[in-house]
Amino acid sequence: MKPQKKKREISRGRAINNNLYACSLLKKICPSLMVHEAVSQFLGYFEWLFYSAFFMRFVINSLENGDSFKRIMTFVVIVAVVMCAMNLYQRILNGHIYPISFAVINKGLYTWLFKKARNVELECFENSEFYDKYTLAMDKADEHLRETVSAVYKAVFGAIASVCAFAFMYQVDKISVLFILFPIIGNFIFNRKISHLDYDRNKDMAPHNRRIAYINRVMYLPEYAKEMRLTDVFSLMRRQYREAITGLADVTRKYTKKAMFFHWMYVMFTFTFIFEGLLIYGAYRTLVSNTMTLAELAVITSMMVSTTWILIGFTESLASLFKNGLFIEYLRTFLDYKEKIPEDSEGIDPGNEIKSIEFKDVSFSYGDKEVISHLNMEFRVGKTYALVGHNGAGKTTLIKLLLRFYDPTQGQILLNGRDIREYDLKKYRALFATAFQDHRMFSMSVLDNVVMGENIPEDEKEKRVCEALKSSGAYDKAMSLPKGINTILTHEFDDEGAVLSGGEFQKIVVARAFVKECPFKVFDEPSSALDPIAEATLFDNIYESCKDNTLVFISHRLSSVQNADWVYLLSDGTVKEEGTHRMLMDQKGIYSDMYTKQAKSYLALSDMGGAGA
Repeated sequence: MKPQKKKREISRGRAINNNLYACSLLKKICPSLMVHEAVSQFLGYFEWLFYSAFFMRFVINSLENGDSFKRIMTFVVIVAVVMCAMNLYQRILNGHIYPISFAVINKGLYTWLFKKARNVELECFENSEFYDKYTLAMDKADEHLRETVSAVYKAVFGAIASVCAFAFMYQVDKISVLFILFPIIGNFIFNRKISHLDYDRNKDMAPHNRRIAYINRVMYLPEYAKEMRLTDVFSLMRRQYREAITGLADVTRKYTKKAMFFHWMYVMFTFTFIFEGLLIYGAYRTLVSNTMTLAELAVITSMMVSTTWILIGFTESLASLFKNGLFIEYLRTFLDYKEKIPEDSEGIDPGNEIKSIEFKDVSFSYGDKEVISHLNMEFRVGKTYALVGHNGAGKTTLIKLLLRFYDPTQGQILLNGRDIREYDLKKYRALFATAFQDHRMFSMSVLDNVVMGENIPEDEKEKRVCEALKSSGAYDKAMSLPKGINTILTHEFDDEGAVLSGGEFQKIVVARAFVKECPFKVFDEPSSALDPIAEATLFDNIYESCKDNTLVFISHRLSSVQNADWVYLLSDGTVKEEGTHRMLMDQKGIYSDMYTKQAKSYLALSDMGGAGA
């Protein structure tokens, strides 16, 4: 998925299409809410028009015509009953129907989003443009979806109500319709100018607001606490904060005059000109020229208020449609994305045995950068393999290709002689246990962080976790925690949760690979956070625990690979040297040079330690 240039705006046609997409999406998740929202918006506009166009005219005409009190009160009571029923319906919506519907939408939408997030290939999460859209799609997605559908109904019924309002006013007095031009100008011209001005101002304020947000965040994050106390960096942060505040003030001053002018024009055209003008016009027609009845005056003045607010609501809903159209674009892009390597892809059952895995002329590129180039490599059942090389040699990428997080851009990876793309993906990955260098802890118990959802019988789970922790060297630490292996890790949800060191976390990650029963195990820099003694113990345990498995490990410390059956040295994305440790040392090549330099470094450190002692 090649990154494309980001677009801040979308076309109006696309925005409208996105809003229709949102309606179809909500209809699938919660069709009843679509009906209730439509009824609610219709009744809201109906109430405005009914009171303005019918109720006031009927009552005043009845009084002027001398109709009976009973007839007037009967009409008023009927209207009151209908309005009470409408009010009761709105209360039921707000108190019962909406909360339940919102929960249904939240569950349905996030089920789709989480499933999609789980199903897209790893490349999507490493593509900044896609990841930005993913996070924007996830952020309050259910709220944005509801707001979008509500704005669609407001726009539709607002347009209908506006036409009806014009028709009613035209029926009463043709000239009065001209006064409607004022709020139209106010909303569609000056309000739009205000929106553009707000956009430009917020854009200019964004760098200063980001700086303020960063400083606010840094001030309370524990990662920065030591430096804040041991240095005078606080004075630098304070200076940056003041500069950001000054920047916000400068931006505000830059737009103040224009904002004041456009806001004044908006208020004058939207409210003052129509209210004052129509009142003066109606009063003249009623009191001076006697060409308008009191009922007609009541109707046009009441309609004046209703029409103004209907137009305001209509224009705001249009603005919301275009604003929400951009959010729906993110949501739509994410949900409609066609996965290259879908997690639920089906295929041939690979079985439970790995006889061989072969890389045949494999190449792979991140975008335009080739990181694996015409690589050939083979792993045989029951053997131990080490992947070594400098940073950036392609070792971790090779493992990602093996696990089919990516597919090669050229060449094949064969499992038991068959291209791995032909296998059922979940069943294929079940053949592997992995411990990655860039591990992550979850806010769950130690036990759950080791098991990671593997299907282990409950009566065996605790025993196997303890054995895995012993092999990884984390058992004593885990048992020293308040609740042993049932202690929650991190403080995310439990103030009494345990926070472990980097080395302790790494040992738990290694235990994940130990606890899983599978034929092939991969360890990516399993000892990077450990001291040499702990490293030696860990590798002894890895060799012992995985003696019945095919074992592959990546290590930058060549002292740990001496016991491997076969060593692949990678450089520039391909295999430069291969063989046993002894064979590679005898070649006097890259491996031998790396090993000799590391050995000298260890000896120097050992001498320093001895002198210090």
